[in-house]
Amino acid sequence: MSKHVQDEKPPMTAEAKEWFDKEIASQEDRYKAIVDEQDGLIPEREKWYTDFLEIVQTRGFSVTGDTRRPISKEEVPEKPDRPDAMRVVW
Repeated sequence: MSKHVQDEKPPMTAEAKEWFDKEIASQEDRYKAIVDEQDGLIPEREKWYTDFLEIVQTRGFSVTGDTRRPISKEEVPEKPDRPDAMRVVW
């Protein structure tokens, strides 16, 4: 089997390992802050979705130019019945 450059990994110095661990912790903190902010918006987003669905069912959805077509209740997909249905950040 031939040897490839990508198969050779140089050893990580203690300083690099420390920086790496610090950077991972920092990114996890930022991610948690984003998730918390998005989760805090869930009740407001529920209202946005409800309002949007009402608009497309009553006034319609723009098909082309100034042509609108109302979306029937049967065409609107049901909200999935799972805890993470409103989750934005994965």
